[in-house]
Amino acid sequence: MAARAKRASARVALRAYQAARGGECDSALIADLEFLQSKDLDLSVRLGALLAFDALMVTAAINPIAASPGAPLSLDAPTQPFEVVAISICVVLLAISSYICVKGILVGEEFGLDGIEGKPDAIRQRLLAAWCTSVDAQAIAIAHGSRFTIWGGIATVLVCGWIMARKMLGI
Repeated sequence: MAARAKRASARVALRAYQAARGGECDSALIADLEFLQSKDLDLSVRLGALLAFDALMVTAAINPIAASPGAPLSLDAPTQPFEVVAISICVVLLAISSYICVKGILVGEEFGLDGIEGKPDAIRQRLLAAWCTSVDAQAIAIAHGSRFTIWGGIATVLVCGWIMARKMLGI
């Protein structure tokens, strides 16, 4: 089993960045970092927005279970077990999306300096690779989280429609 790299502090990352620059400001490296920072910020905002939307959807999906008896979407677990299970599945789908979003947000640009101290090209390569890894992980989290949000949202609409239809028909 490979040993996990020790988490570096921001100060260590800054020193690595300064070493990679070699004391001078290389415009190409700055441009690369600005590009990756822009992508990272864009993905972080999207993940945060998806997480907020998931929170709203969970609130809507859980309403039939939490509503007061007699409310239009209220469910009675002993007499409506299938509807309760169905709406619970909707909540689980949305909760999975939320978990994926949080996991994506927590991905950092971590990298170790083991064996590359004093080697600016290697530090530069590892720095950019760490950022690319973070950006890729966030993009994957958005793709997977979005799918679960869509599935959970569609399922919620269908189950709530089913509950309303049964109540309107007196079933």
